[in-house]
Amino acid sequence: MINVSNLTKVFRTDEVETIALDSASFEIKDGEFVAIMGPSGCGKSTLLNILGLLDNPTEGKYILFGTDVSDFKEKDRTQYRKGNLGFVFQSFNLIDELNVYENIELPLTYLKVSASERKKRVDEILHRMNIAHRAKHYPQQLSGGQQQRVAIARAVVTNPKLILADEPTGNLDSTNGREVMELLCELNHAGTTIVMVTHSPKDAAKAQRIINLFDGKIVSDVKNQL
Repeated sequence: MINVSNLTKVFRTDEVETIALDSASFEIKDGEFVAIMGPSGCGKSTLLNILGLLDNPTEGKYILFGTDVSDFKEKDRTQYRKGNLGFVFQSFNLIDELNVYENIELPLTYLKVSASERKKRVDEILHRMNIAHRAKHYPQQLSGGQQQRVAIARAVVTNPKLILADEPTGNLDSTNGREVMELLCELNHAGTTIVMVTHSPKDAAKAQRIINLFDGKIVSDVKNQL
């Protein structure tokens, strides 16, 4: 599914050159759950942005679903993301002006899915995430845990092959964080590939593999004993 070799990202200004990612190489197979860990500023978010086609590497090769996407232009990256990738963010990134139902429906609208199919899929995911009773509420009327459930519902409503989660429990208390991790594990057991950036060893322990970054380099890539 994912194959990266010598992936490097350099940020340049007039005075400074910063190597955010330094020759990263690894493979992620279909159905894996991989956690990416490391201290702040080690390149975790940079790597996730490249894997999620939000940015291109400066050097190296990125093969996604069998296609070399290393040098995709922005419009091609946007097109390739649609329906293939789902994103879950620490800050939820819900649209305040839309209610829960409308937030979840939005990616299906972009994909030009028919109204009847949109309703069917949104209703299914609302019940699956146990938030059907909140369908008409707006994000600011929800708890943090409920907002993250909505964000996960929005990420999976298109049935993506890959979910990228950036600190998905970072803004949640321990109870809600545990529930969100249980949801991600359920999705993974159902066949969805998940790549998750986290600071939490407890969350990382739920993954099948942990890739550790330090100063932009991969310093370890180990399988968890689940």
